[in-house]
Amino acid sequence: MIGAGPERSGEAIAGAAGPGGQPFFRSRWVEPPPGVEELGGDALAPGFRAAGVACGLKASGEPDLGLVACDAPSVASAMLLTSNAAAAAPVRVCRERTDLGSLRGVVVNSGNANAATGERGYRDALAMRDAAAAALGIAPEACAVAQTGVIGVPLDLEAVERGIAAAARELEPAGGERFARAIMTTDRWPKLCTLRAGGVTLSAQAKGAGMIEPRFATMLCFVQTDAAVPDPERALRAAAGASFGRITVDGQQSTNDALVLQASGEAGRPLPDGLLEAVLLQLALDVLADGEGATRIARVEVSGAAGDAEAERVARAIANSQLVQAALFGRDPNWGRVVQAAGMALAGEELDLGAASVEAGELGTDAAEAEIALRLGRGDARAHVYFSDLTYDYVRLNAEYTS
Repeated sequence: MIGAGPERSGEAIAGAAGPGGQPFFRSRWVEPPPGVEELGGDALAPGFRAAGVACGLKASGEPDLGLVACDAPSVASAMLLTSNAAAAAPVRVCRERTDLGSLRGVVVNSGNANAATGERGYRDALAMRDAAAAALGIAPEACAVAQTGVIGVPLDLEAVERGIAAAARELEPAGGERFARAIMTTDRWPKLCTLRAGGVTLSAQAKGAGMIEPRFATMLCFVQTDAAVPDPERALRAAAGASFGRITVDGQQSTNDALVLQASGEAGRPLPDGLLEAVLLQLALDVLADGEGATRIARVEVSGAAGDAEAERVARAIANSQLVQAALFGRDPNWGRVVQAAGMALAGEELDLGAASVEAGELGTDAAEAEIALRLGRGDARAHVYFSDLTYDYVRLNAEYTS
């Protein structure tokens, strides 16, 4: 069996250093639009309710079943899903049996990914979706299902169905944090926000700490807003491409990645320019900061590439280099490792080191967010990727995953 990491105890989560009490927008790489008011994370956008309960999937007894409902007369939505060929059962159900443009409800469990579980897993994911839809009083096709946790273990469907019934009874407008905690696996803290700007409200919850290089989304992320969003899929793809599509913890793409946007339009106003992009980027960076065992994160910017694909390839090679990640952890300004990774990405071609230059001094500092810049001198294309350091705890967490 394989998966994203061991469940952490509630005591470990409560005692972990996290963003509690800090502003939501706190990274130097995030530029929120002006006039954003941060409302915390408990209350969802108007017209939405959420809940999080424990149904017994986690041995720790922590919350592991979450539910979101939209009470507005209509909703426009979009959902992005992993491209992993070994996609989990809930991903297949959402692709094949769900109206992704009209999602009124979302049901999520942690503690079990329901991946590599064959046709039984597919039936269980479908039954989970149908049970949630019935509890919410909506059509089955209007409910998305997402799951996260250990891969290769059959789902305890009876426990999930009990959890759905309990969560439906506890749905409330201020259920954001309980929902965010219910979707956590190896996360040390919940990742969520509720913001108001331009006459609209946006709330979001995310989870993820390991098995992160999704190319479009983190493990799981859910966004609710009362803004009018005419083309939710286009908006979501653009925002995800500049945020969750730019992060890596370990170069491993999950079988369960899912990103959902629900927009009721009740505010009668559009999302302010840049708000969704800023929210998703901050959440993506929170995932990195909470990467399994992570102590700091970095941004690598590659410029002077011969083309976009080349810039992307080099940036990801550097970000996923265990040697560079270890240097980030050890505060070692070893720029030679950056050049080595770039040369590996360009294997079979010529890299003129006389025309190239690298700035990696921040590797050797205590900056929580370090910058690395590499200029190749081969053209005008550029790309960037965000990544976290490789620590002793990452190895320990994944070595002890199922034992």
